[in-house]
Amino acid sequence: MFRSVAIAIILAAALCAGAFAQRGGPGQKGAKSEAPLVVKALGGGAYAVEGGNGANTGFIVTPKGVVTVDAKTTPESAKDFLAVIAKTTPNPVTNIILTHSDSDHVGGLSAFPKGLPIWAHETCKKEMLASAGPMAAPADYLPTRTAAGNQTLNIDGVRIDLLYFGPAHTSGDIVVYFPAQKLAYIGDLVMVEQGDPLLHAEKGGTPAGWFKVVSQIVALDASAFVSGHGAAPITKADIQKKLAATQEKYDRIKALVAQGQPLAEIRKAFGESEPAQGGRGFASFTEVAYNELTKK
Repeated sequence: MFRSVAIAIILAAALCAGAFAQRGGPGQKGAKSEAPLVVKALGGGAYAVEGGNGANTGFIVTPKGVVTVDAKTTPESAKDFLAVIAKTTPNPVTNIILTHSDSDHVGGLSAFPKGLPIWAHETCKKEMLASAGPMAAPADYLPTRTAAGNQTLNIDGVRIDLLYFGPAHTSGDIVVYFPAQKLAYIGDLVMVEQGDPLLHAEKGGTPAGWFKVVSQIVALDASAFVSGHGAAPITKADIQKKLAATQEKYDRIKALVAQGQPLAEIRKAFGESEPAQGGRGFASFTEVAYNELTKK
């Protein structure tokens, strides 16, 4: 059963100095220091893995194999993730589950053995197919097991619920829920150490969807939640706090829109600067909410 306090297992110094050194991303010169991978045991055979290149990942050890959640940004960092698993259990990786299509969650797939079942929402696969550039997933590592709604898996006697509550961060986010462990991997749906929620409007993410989905995450019978970014796990209270703070900001944006305030003035009201011209950053929550409220 889930432990109230996760046990942090920091990998050996040799691994930290070698396999987990930072690799620059495509087009980068040089390399910055990268946080070593840290494994946290969550009880019931489940683990969260922080650090490395890309989002937090996770895995659960079954009687015969290992089910992983997400795949890091690069094949190099995914190899480090696989090395962590090999140090934890002799069982082979047998299944991969993707929470959504962002490159920091799927970019390392080619490091995994070919032919493994890859589970995802069907829209996640569509978004991966539409992606391009060096971070796009290879064709032979696209999701192979998809559905439009919820799926319940039984892998070596371990029940795993893939829950789809609708578009939120993207149009294809799933929550990977282990009812026996009272544990949920939630991808980027809630990131408590970040500022506002990150919503990919270009992938169908919406504020209204985010509130709906996060409200259903809070309703799960779970004691811990592994977020895609920041320290893991987080608690239901952490999510409720983020939900309340975001609702308060959304309500303020809505009131300013009702007053006829333009986006530039609404940004100023929150102390936010204008995005840089030609910047590659994603639209802020304020902008996505404004566009939703004004139907742009």
